[in-house]
Amino acid sequence: MRLENLEGESMNVSSSKVLRNVLREEAFYFFTSIGNYTGQSASSLEEFLQKVKDIDLKSLEFHLFREDFEKWVSQTLGDNKLPEEIRVLRAQKVVGNALRDRLYFVVSRRLKELKSVPSTR
Repeated sequence: MRLENLEGESMNVSSSKVLRNVLREEAFYFFTSIGNYTGQSASSLEEFLQKVKDIDLKSLEFHLFREDFEKWVSQTLGDNKLPEEIRVLRAQKVVGNALRDRLYFVVSRRLKELKSVPSTR
């Protein structure tokens, strides 16, 4: 019983952490290849989701196969569930518009889950 309470509390803390805006130096910067910055970045998971809609497909593919999305979401935002879902896309070698659509879907679904966690404040 105590374990369940601890998990619930930790879920609330991590939800607010994952949903926060990070500092510019922690933002996700989109590149199409090494050294080719798109001029686009995202400072939150919500902003990241919006960028996925319009960013060059080359950038999505570049970062997916380098595991950059997974690393940023887990290491910077502190979420462990979304990187697993992104890993599946990489393992399935999803590319092009299918990648954009599926990445948008998994990020959007995770955002909804995180926002539905009741706040402890």
